Amino acid sequence: MQDSPPLIALQGITRVYGQDETEVRALDGVDLTIRAGEFVAIMGPSGSGKSTALNVIGCLDPPTSGRYLFNGVDVAGLDRDQRALLRRHYLGFVFQGFNLLPRATALENVELPLIYKGLPRAERHARAMRALDQVGLSGRSHHDPSELSGGQQQRVAIARALAGAPDLILADEPTGNLDTHRSVEIMELLGQLRARGGLTIVMVTHEDDMAAYADRIIWMVDGRIARDTPTARGKSHAV
Repeated sequence: MQDSPPLIALQGITRVYGQDETEVRALDGVDLTIRAGEFVAIMGPSGSGKSTALNVIGCLDPPTSGRYLFNGVDVAGLDRDQRALLRRHYLGFVFQGFNLLPRATALENVELPLIYKGLPRAERHARAMRALDQVGLSGRSHHDPSELSGGQQQRVAIARALAGAPDLILADEPTGNLDTHRSVEIMELLGQLRARGGLTIVMVTHEDDMAAYADRIIWMVDGRIARDTPTARGKSHAV
């Protein structure tokens, strides 16, 4: 297993915005390796580069320099359309604000990325229902977001990410809009999905208790990785 390439390998990644007096180095020589099946939390103060790192990993923002290998493939060598295909077929996204269509049902929201994949209606429906079942919402498939609690809306968003059968889930502050009880439910759900399906999860969070659900915590400061440490959970998995 260790002989296979890591799912994610960032090598000397920089991301620079502006130039001269307005230059901002959001990422400044980041080296990071994440293997398939890991659950990694990225933390740091505002402006530390954690969201930029997530955007680079998600192929939403190209690096200024350095190499990004996804499962051994150099992402920098891909054009815009190829990066879009990589996102569509291998990545799933979960956001703090849920990003659900308000006038669409839970089922229709989960089906949306499958439409972009060009899947036939019957297959879309089956995949979406299976994903809703995975997050415990099969009985809510015909409810729209206004009829769901915040925790249930985030479960729909997770189901939408799962429906495309991704290798990697990228979660940006997935519990930021939830109370403590719902936050714990979402983190336990992510952990269960990882354990059952072998998903790799990379999550940005500012909450220590949520980061504790990960295997590793990457702490960023001024665009650089200051610490990369295993959590108690990660240490127990390594035993």
